[in-house]
Amino acid sequence: MRNAFIRGLTSLAAADPSVVFLTADLGYKIFDDFATRFPGRFMNAGVAESNMVGVAAGLALGGFRPFIYSIVPFATLRCFEQIRNDVCYNHVPVTIVGVGGGYSYGPNGPTHHALEDIAAMRSLPNMTVICPGDPVETELAVAALGAHREPTYLRLGRAGDPVVHREPPQFQIGKAITMRSGSDCTLISTGGMLPVAMEAAVLLANDISCRVVSMHTVKPLDEVTLSECCRETEALFTLEEHSRIGGLGSAVGEWLSDNNLQFPLHSFGTRDSFMHVSGSQEYLRDDQGLSAPRIAARIAAQLSLAVAC
Repeated sequence: MRNAFIRGLTSLAAADPSVVFLTADLGYKIFDDFATRFPGRFMNAGVAESNMVGVAAGLALGGFRPFIYSIVPFATLRCFEQIRNDVCYNHVPVTIVGVGGGYSYGPNGPTHHALEDIAAMRSLPNMTVICPGDPVETELAVAALGAHREPTYLRLGRAGDPVVHREPPQFQIGKAITMRSGSDCTLISTGGMLPVAMEAAVLLANDISCRVVSMHTVKPLDEVTLSECCRETEALFTLEEHSRIGGLGSAVGEWLSDNNLQFPLHSFGTRDSFMHVSGSQEYLRDDQGLSAPRIAARIAAQLSLAVAC
């Protein structure tokens, strides 16, 4: 997703001279072309993320369109106060780009695990939260942000994220993408869990018809698509590489409650605990029950239970 992001940002900067890019002392190799092509519009803020947010807010108030970039916990949690007071309160078009969602930096340990960021960012007034499902969605999201003059959090994976879309889909901020039709249940995925959701649907295909939806925008939610899923399928399953507290599952649950809908909802996410072991993203996902086989098994069990009841 990182490479897709910088491709999209380079295209956006070529078309819009107000676009500027700030990094917190990382990512130089992949940003070399951007820095060369747009001198004066690439800035290293150093390991000072809070200051970087303040600088970006000032640039936005001066008419620029800043994108700021760091690893997720440092781009969001370390400078939460500045994002709240400088960006969201002033309602300026700063895009916070967090790389390494979920367990993308798994071997680096809990300091680099990104499991609370969606909850934190979606709690802020005026904030849009976008979590692309693959590199194709990432590049399209950056293009869409050119016309989106709102505070935005763009949550990315890292490198080597699987490409799911064979052809570029229609992409609109706040509008989910239906990846696969189905009538028994809907798997609503956000971020890098999209390939896992697709795999789980294939594993279940002989017995359970699963619709798969890429809910790339967590705030605002696509309420139209959610309503269709509730009318046309029997249960909702949300999938996210994030804490089950405050993320996509919570957002969908809040929507159901606000609309007085008593509809089956089951959330896949991480447990409310720190990981005290180090391992790859795949290892940590499986430990948390977020691998395709474990998700498929739990969906089958839940739907069998519902039928039995």
